[in-house]
Amino acid sequence: MAGFSSNKPSAPITGINVTPLVDITLVLLIIFMVTAKLVVSRAVPMDLPKAATGGEVQQVFSVILLPDHTIQVDGAKLDDAQLLAKAKSALSTHPELRAIIDADGNVPHSRVLSTLDVLRQAGLSRVAFGVSPKPPLAGAAAETQVSTQRAEPAGAVTP
Repeated sequence: MAGFSSNKPSAPITGINVTPLVDITLVLLIIFMVTAKLVVSRAVPMDLPKAATGGEVQQVFSVILLPDHTIQVDGAKLDDAQLLAKAKSALSTHPELRAIIDADGNVPHSRVLSTLDVLRQAGLSRVAFGVSPKPPLAGAAAETQVSTQRAEPAGAVTP
């Protein structure tokens, strides 16, 4: 099966069938490609700002979601329609505007996604989530702690 021989059973193999070798190599290549994609996607994707030694001050559109399901922007309570209008006007004055959603831990996930959808409808594509730093879990690997510190430099994570 692995090679070709003459009609005699004791004759040496004079050729090698390469097809199974190619099949196994391609399967391994696909497995490595899928695994590499999974390993890369474990990191938190971030939209890091670019800067030289200084320059323009970055404008931030801060949205606060409170546990009573209200939205606050600049201290004023808004509904979704008002948030959409305010985000559009802020984006028109600052084209490089970034939004940060600070949601209380008791706010339902659906409410956070609804707010994210409103901001995207307004044209804001650079949206981050505000987080409060907390100590790592006891027994966590030192390597994980180092990579976490690198992944969250500004306290904001983008989706």
